[in-house]
Amino acid sequence: MTISYRVDVADAHAHLFRVTLRVPRPAAEQRLSLPVWIPGSYLVREFARHLSDLRAEQAGRPVALEQLDKATWLARCAGRGELTVSALVYAFDTSVRCAFLDAQRGFFNGTGLCLRVEGREAEAQRLQIGTLPRGWQVATAMRALKADAQGRGVYEAADYDELVDHPFELGRFWRGEFEAHGVPHELIVSGALPDFDGPRLLADARRICEAQISFWHGGRKPKAPFSRYVFLLNTAEDGHGGLEHRASTALLSARRNLPQLGRGETSDGYADLLGLISHEYFHTWNVKRLRPAEFARYDYTQENYTRLLWFFEGFTSYYDDLVLRRCGLIDTPRYLKLLARTVSGVAATPGREVQSVAEASFDAWVKYYRSDENTPNATISYYAKGALVALALDLTLRRDGSSLDAVMRALWDASGGGTIGEADIAAALQRCGGRSYAKELAEWVHGRAELPLKGLLHGAGIEWQAQPATLAQRLGLRVAESALTGVKATHVLRGGAAEAAGIAAGDELLAVAGWRVRRLDDALRLMTPGQGSEWLLARDQRVRAVDVVLPRDAGIGAPVLLTADAKPAAAAQALREAWLGR
Repeated sequence: MTISYRVDVADAHAHLFRVTLRVPRPAAEQRLSLPVWIPGSYLVREFARHLSDLRAEQAGRPVALEQLDKATWLARCAGRGELTVSALVYAFDTSVRCAFLDAQRGFFNGTGLCLRVEGREAEAQRLQIGTLPRGWQVATAMRALKADAQGRGVYEAADYDELVDHPFELGRFWRGEFEAHGVPHELIVSGALPDFDGPRLLADARRICEAQISFWHGGRKPKAPFSRYVFLLNTAEDGHGGLEHRASTALLSARRNLPQLGRGETSDGYADLLGLISHEYFHTWNVKRLRPAEFARYDYTQENYTRLLWFFEGFTSYYDDLVLRRCGLIDTPRYLKLLARTVSGVAATPGREVQSVAEASFDAWVKYYRSDENTPNATISYYAKGALVALALDLTLRRDGSSLDAVMRALWDASGGGTIGEADIAAALQRCGGRSYAKELAEWVHGRAELPLKGLLHGAGIEWQAQPATLAQRLGLRVAESALTGVKATHVLRGGAAEAAGIAAGDELLAVAGWRVRRLDDALRLMTPGQGSEWLLARDQRVRAVDVVLPRDAGIGAPVLLTADAKPAAAAQALREAWLGR
């Protein structure tokens, strides 16, 4: 007898799944709990808030369920007869982290639907897809025990961890297949327009997958650590995101980013989509298998802290676009444009002087996913700055005769694709680079000093040019503009002219120097560097005047332009080609 779940579409218009759990040989006091978070997304999301109509029975007789806390129930069982528990699950979250259901599409992660049978997590778990609307298909990377051509049937996982590490896509969708180094891959696309160029996306995804399998495993016959992989891509009017799993990934992209039949160019949106695919696929190694020691066993009941997200998320963010460049899906100018966007974004974040990337990793649970108007002043993204730490280490290692590529493979080989700590990273750096990198780790990871990127990039034949700052950047201001609401401040950056003038997040800009302003850049024509101008603002229905001085300098976070030197020194050209590929 196996622990089993059945998932039915109870009411698509009400966005309700019915989930039925069967527990053979339950304990006399059997505890059941639902995870409060999903691995890969470091926020307590309280999935239990979506449960209702929770009922239990044995042999047709009701069993009382006592709720012990926000996500745990106790079933007092009479004997060892099978315990059946069912619940309705509200599913209307379009992100990749939760569950969604309407008349067109369904999607779920097990963390939001499948109650954990405490004490029985190591046992095999089965999941059956039950009642579905006519014509719907099923896609997942979980092993099918018995399923029809549309994927409807019974699936099995070795344990609870695996059960909740395989998302399911339900509905009518486009399906394509390819092989990468002999491993079958499946690509599911939901919500695409009729002119979607599926063959092109398949071909480009294959290049990414083959490049990454070769990156991690090399050799004459690269071998991936999975027997099959599935991309579950949902497209919508707007949206962007991904969540990695052991043999699949759930992706969300704006449908306009999909390639179109008859159009061979690579738009910025399509490049972003390819970068997302590359990022989540790289995670198959870097965080799903090679992962922090603190994640050796997930605790689904609370936060799981680590100071290493700068490595697992940041280094993955470094390699996602770099892989696109190396396998020829984007050229060097586009890669440098993407890199410059990250450099400029970090430079425009005062929080980099307040928080290290190691601290940002630890604080992810309360800060990264709960951003507010003060976030840029108090925090730094372990994704963005972590990627720049990876860049700095890679170029430093290459100058020393090695590379970050070698370090990543050394970590994989030394750990057997298992858990690691920062000491393991430091040891791999020293082993590959031939010296200690303790100073770099102390300053770049645990410190708040600026990264020496300009000099390192120059040594790789990359020119660094500061670009003219926008008015918002000169003032230390971030705004939202609308034809209906005009200009509204969303963030006021620490140490900027806007903060000095007394502007606050939420303020509506009405006029500058007596002139009505509907676009912030229009105000530049009304201001003189080094001199003050009267701004009229609306805050809490009150109009107030403030004096704003336009700085003579670039202010906070002037953008950077990165270009490849047309005639670099021989050593710089060799380093650049080894780094970016020819």
